[in-house]
Amino acid sequence: MKAYVFPGQGAQFTGMGKDVYENSALAKELFEKANEILGFRITDIMFEGTAEELKETKVTQPAVFLHSVILAKTLEDFKPEMVAGHSLGEFSALVANGTLSFEDGLKLVSQRALAMQKACEITPSTMAAVLGLADNVVEEVCASIDGVVVAANYNCPGQLVISGETTAVEKACEAMKAAGAKRALILPVGGAFHSPMMEPAREELAAAIEATTFSAPICPVYQNVTANAVSDANEIKKNLIIQLTAPVKWTQSVQQMIADGATLFTEVGPGKVLTGLINKIDKEAAVANA
Repeated sequence: MKAYVFPGQGAQFTGMGKDVYENSALAKELFEKANEILGFRITDIMFEGTAEELKETKVTQPAVFLHSVILAKTLEDFKPEMVAGHSLGEFSALVANGTLSFEDGLKLVSQRALAMQKACEITPSTMAAVLGLADNVVEEVCASIDGVVVAANYNCPGQLVISGETTAVEKACEAMKAAGAKRALILPVGGAFHSPMMEPAREELAAAIEATTFSAPICPVYQNVTANAVSDANEIKKNLIIQLTAPVKWTQSVQQMIADGATLFTEVGPGKVLTGLINKIDKEAAVANA
């Protein structure tokens, strides 16, 4: 079965999407429509902007979404039998499988980016990558720390990202090293994504999601929150609302997709982060990049 996967924030690079824009009339039309919807020329930043300009959350999230979704729409043999996206990438996946329209997906991603930016400014918060520890050990260390720090991204076996208040994350990093982690590294991010610190953003985004039409998908999406196949539009909506404050179960999602018959994973969008993670989750998995 053909599985298509969509990357999240961090996959952006200068020049992203320019080749698609120049080689496809449909892509050009959709990129220009995106400029109108967003109210600024995001294509100028994507194609010519600096890495710093691309790192702004209000730019990064729509840019990665647009690159992924528009690339998917220009693929000749795009017939997904299952889809999944990492964090932000779940919105790309939901456009790819017909749950969301292109316009609604972009509007939600833009609102998500701005809501997350605001939440990041309330309390000093951050994320850190923990390498070389079992998931349960990371969870136990987080639970032992005073303050808010939780497991946020289950990326692959031996690679888990934690998230929370800056001081709690720093304490957790020291405790992880003491517990035998190869590395525990603070990440250059604006805040504590997929943690309770995102509650104000979740509330703001929930209202926007509730007001958006979700259609029956053409194939199941494996959602971050459950790591299971979901085809019911109302359930997809509910899980998408929870997503901002819940962990990204990427390892579990990929394992479930393989168990359900995925034979080829194609990453659609900037970078090759997900194909790398999938190979660490299952060395036998066949991967490709669109």
